[in-house]
Amino acid sequence: MGIESITDFISANIPEVVLFVGGVIALLIVYAYLKDKHSTMYKVFMALGVVFGALMIFLSVSTYTEWELFPAVVIAVTGFTLVIRPFREVHFAVIGALLIMVLVYLFLGGLAGTDLDFLATGWVRVIVAFVIGAVAFMIMSFAEAIFKLFGKLFNWWPLLLVLALICIVESLLMFYGYGSLYDFVTGGK
Repeated sequence: MGIESITDFISANIPEVVLFVGGVIALLIVYAYLKDKHSTMYKVFMALGVVFGALMIFLSVSTYTEWELFPAVVIAVTGFTLVIRPFREVHFAVIGALLIMVLVYLFLGGLAGTDLDFLATGWVRVIVAFVIGAVAFMIMSFAEAIFKLFGKLFNWWPLLLVLALICIVESLLMFYGYGSLYDFVTGGK
């Protein structure tokens, strides 16, 4: 089997391949987690999951109109699950708010010599940057809490295992022409 035939197979069966590989990666993460959650193997599988999960999200968002709804949703949810796993305890709201605060401070400095010159210097510049950063922190903190809730739910290893098995079964059903798992369960196709 040559490189051309492999690339032809993959391009003809993108949702099936993405589902299968994502399911296998999720299974490997569950296996490594249960064996030793502090091992290098677990960390490597999580890193692989982040990269492939980002690809899954990108593909599901960019080509969802070409795919059936159920596989596209499973791909997106699995991609989110794989991407969020290592970042569940990182506080992105603080990092994002600090970045916004610095950018606003720099932007306000560029207002010197304009009608809004009073915003470009002194304590006013610092206070405005701080207030905008605080508002950004509140909004991002709320969004972060929602993402962490779903991240913890989807990354609970029994649920991750079920999601991995759904991905693999879905890919095999689609590849062999039985339609989607949704169609199979509901008797649709």
